[in-house]
Amino acid sequence: MVQITLPDGSLREYPSPVTVAEVAASIGAGLAKAALGGKVDGQLVDTSFTLTQNAKLSIITAKEADGLELIRHSTAHLLAYAVKSLFPQAQVTIGPVIENGFYYDFSFERPFTPDDLTAIEKRMSELANKDEQVVRRVLPRDEAVAYFKSLGEHYKAEIIQSIPANEDVSLYREGEFEDLCRGPHVPSTGKLKHFKLMKVAGAYWRGDSKNEMLQRIYGTAWASKEDLQLYLTQLEEAEKRDHRKLGRELDLFHIDEHSPGTVFWHPKGWTLWQEVEQYMRQVYRQNGYQEVKAPQILDQGLWEKTGHWDKYRENMFVTESEKRDFALKPMNCPGHIIIYNQGIKSYRDLPLRLGEFGQCHRNEPSGGLHGIMRVRAFTQDDGHIFCTEEQIQSEVIAFTTLLQKVYKDFGFNDIIYKLSTRPEKRIGTEESWDRAENALAEGLKASGCQFEYLPGEGAFYGPKIEYTLKDAIGREWQCGTIQVDPNMPERLDAAYVGEDGARHRPIMLHRAIVGSLERFIGILIEQHAGALPVWLAPLQVAVLNITDAQAEYALSVVKKLKNQGFRVVYDLRNEKITYKIREHSMQKLPYILVMGDKEMAAGTVAVRARGNTDLGVMTLEAFSQKLASDIDSKH
Repeated sequence: MVQITLPDGSLREYPSPVTVAEVAASIGAGLAKAALGGKVDGQLVDTSFTLTQNAKLSIITAKEADGLELIRHSTAHLLAYAVKSLFPQAQVTIGPVIENGFYYDFSFERPFTPDDLTAIEKRMSELANKDEQVVRRVLPRDEAVAYFKSLGEHYKAEIIQSIPANEDVSLYREGEFEDLCRGPHVPSTGKLKHFKLMKVAGAYWRGDSKNEMLQRIYGTAWASKEDLQLYLTQLEEAEKRDHRKLGRELDLFHIDEHSPGTVFWHPKGWTLWQEVEQYMRQVYRQNGYQEVKAPQILDQGLWEKTGHWDKYRENMFVTESEKRDFALKPMNCPGHIIIYNQGIKSYRDLPLRLGEFGQCHRNEPSGGLHGIMRVRAFTQDDGHIFCTEEQIQSEVIAFTTLLQKVYKDFGFNDIIYKLSTRPEKRIGTEESWDRAENALAEGLKASGCQFEYLPGEGAFYGPKIEYTLKDAIGREWQCGTIQVDPNMPERLDAAYVGEDGARHRPIMLHRAIVGSLERFIGILIEQHAGALPVWLAPLQVAVLNITDAQAEYALSVVKKLKNQGFRVVYDLRNEKITYKIREHSMQKLPYILVMGDKEMAAGTVAVRARGNTDLGVMTLEAFSQKLASDIDSKH
């Protein structure tokens, strides 16, 4: 007798061993048809997996994240099947699941073309429609090596040879194609209906530049036609919003080969930067933070004490002076502890909140650099709160409330909250972890936040909260964080005098709201598709005249607006007004003021808002009030 416990707690008994598919069929025909796999005591398996003893089982369908993983994994194999069907001389290598899809690497005598991708995708659909069963078998390692060599699949044979000799390997067959894989997979190719091949790129065999360059075909796969279309639409929209493209078109910044991974900010881009920084600086002042500034270069010995030298050395830029080794800081926290350690601190001084717009340098691989989103030199709105263990919860509440307001001001209202808890390898007592995790959880609850746990994802020294914002097209960006750290104060001997007169260690809370300013500005640009809200727009108003007769009046309007602190540009060129309006509209300015003889005579301006909206004629005073209101309300 085999007892199966289902997710709702109900029990099902079977007189003999039973497969996942058979369990699904016994529950209902609809579930049997939808089943893609199973989860047996937490382990993902094929529907053909046989349960021989009592177990907990959940049936995996396309509605679950695990189901989507199975679809994508299996579609990668379908891709390889189609390539081998069309191009028998191609050799298959590896094909893993990645975010939103999959890829497969091939060795082939010529480059795959766009026409090839179209043909491969068509062949994938044909194979899927055949609804061939996906069947698993197991072979001894050496037998599997010989088998793939007999097929001419030398890359597969090499992969299997790296597996210990005493181990068996699993293979999955669908129709005429068989591939090495741990699995699991969907039960048949007919489950794979909603996919699209995206592009071809180069990839070295096993990631080593000394090896052959392979061809990597990327694809995406989804549970439904609607999900696939939504994703493709999102990609199209993301391409329009690409901050690199808009950065060029709006003349905000550029990346230059003379300094890879760093940003050359143009006047308009630097104006945007300053607006973000000055806003955050005001946030510091209004919420009890004291702004500090630590050095860029710190002695190697400090990084050894903090542990960064052992764990982060390859990502640090190092230099030498007078036979001493130094490193450009990859993070700001050690500098803040050094500042904290100057002078004796009392429990009455806590919580002590230090903030810095600290520039950091990290030697990121060139292949991972991406516009201003991923760079080697960046500035963080970095803050560290020194507090007692009892103060953690109240600080989390205050920080979460502050973060929510900041994100709202920048145009983000959808925030995802995640609490990362103790990893397997950690320091500290179970009691201290209990207290820290509970303080973070209770802080989120008191802030009215629904959150999910990420078990085991905390740092080795403490738990953390991650704040992820969702943008206008549904993408998620993890920006904010607050992290409990008793470790670094211990390493750098930070202390305070307690109410009992004894020496105590403070808890250090690492916290950031926007994180890297460079990355956050890139997110802002893409969130607003370059049409930044009035308070952030590098230029808020363009003043245009129709003929030379209004030039002097136009300049007087510009002067008055600038004297009120508004960011204004004027265009007095001898061009058609329609041409000038179109040109400045493409720069996504919030407002364009047009003035002809009537406006000059009446002392008014004709106002056009972004999006080609005609707001009519108004006095300059009325327009100034509207502009000021937009800025104050963060519109």
